[in-house]
Amino acid sequence: MNSLRALLVALACAVPVVCIAQWQWVDKDGRKVFSDQPPPSDVPAKNILKQPSGPKGKSMAYVDPTPAAASAPAKPAASAPKLSGKDKELEDKKKLAEAAAADKKKAQDEEVVKMRAENCTRAKRSKAEYDSGARIAQLNAKGEREFLDDAQRAAESKRLDVVIAADCKVAAQ
Repeated sequence: MNSLRALLVALACAVPVVCIAQWQWVDKDGRKVFSDQPPPSDVPAKNILKQPSGPKGKSMAYVDPTPAAASAPAKPAASAPKLSGKDKELEDKKKLAEAAAADKKKAQDEEVVKMRAENCTRAKRSKAEYDSGARIAQLNAKGEREFLDDAQRAAESKRLDVVIAADCKVAAQ
């Protein structure tokens, strides 16, 4: 039972070795091409990097699969697409993704500006309240109301000045 399992595992591991691309060449654009089919006839022999091995490990010579009559340069069909090495659909998707990312960033930036404008408005109202001289009370940890003394008012007023300087400057732009 174990030997059968080991044999199956060995066969499963050997299958991908047979499926490896046997031809490798450099196309006219300078890109490496891997295939199980021989390269087109317009690829010079110097650009063929790898080809399948024949019996006893000897390299097989490249043989053009087309007959001699068909080896004359054929005129490309008018309806055949011209290969440029670029995938237009992929480029379009990339452009759409970039546009979506830019829109998302713009929306986030607008949200930040909006929040800073709101913070600026609240800080200015609070600063006006602190500068008015009216008594200001806050709740302590026990939930009791405590009135702020002059030092606490001055500290809070300075903190509000910092918020106004940071948020109102950005909101005005």
